[in-house]
Amino acid sequence: MDSHKKKMIAPIVIAAVIILYYLIFFAVCLCIPIPLIARLLLGVVPVALGGVCIYVVAERIREIRSGEEDDLGKY
Repeated sequence: MDSHKKKMIAPIVIAAVIILYYLIFFAVCLCIPIPLIARLLLGVVPVALGGVCIYVVAERIREIRSGEEDDLGKY
């Protein structure tokens, strides 16, 4: 079980850094002096990517907990 925790640290840390970057990018997009709709359109993409990143990390954690170390085991 301890080795599972070690394998989960890297994906979680990387995802946290990426999500933080996307949130900062979104905040900067809201501060740009352009029309509101353009600011929101520019900001929706990083927020959506952050959501996808959370989903992928959750899937990876499930894989690690189930013992499936890599995707090659499926083939």
